[in-house]
Amino acid sequence: MSRSFGFRSPLLLVPFVVVFLLLSRLAGTAHLQSAPAADRPFVVEYYYKTQWGHADEFIALFRKNHYPLLKKQVEMGRLLRVYAVTPVYHTTEDGRWDYRVTIVYKSAAVAHDGFDSAALAKQLYPDQETYRKEEQRRFEILEAHWDLPIKDLDLDTR
Repeated sequence: MSRSFGFRSPLLLVPFVVVFLLLSRLAGTAHLQSAPAADRPFVVEYYYKTQWGHADEFIALFRKNHYPLLKKQVEMGRLLRVYAVTPVYHTTEDGRWDYRVTIVYKSAAVAHDGFDSAALAKQLYPDQETYRKEEQRRFEILEAHWDLPIKDLDLDTR
């Protein structure tokens, strides 16, 4: 005599198995969605608005003195990526910016760890007097500068 455990056909088990597997999958991915932000890349957009007529000078100084420091940090593993864009068309003066540099940090913790790039600057730029003057000039010709941490927004999820 065989036991049926209340089920007359194994096919009746299929809906229960499917529901069980779906719930197991959801429970298994819940920890991925709630992973600490410290373990994910942290993205900051840096906007630069230069005084009229100084955009080319600004980006030349940025490329010469600041970008190599950022590339060195990519090599070190602190940063994952650095890239820049510039608008194709002009906007209103209120909304104008000349350059947006996006830095992808390894994590939020790395972005806020107080890293001092002075040692890197001394290594890359032995003539510190010229370096300091050029960096001062880069900021003198700025009209505005702001930093905007961003996060991805999944438009498919409600």
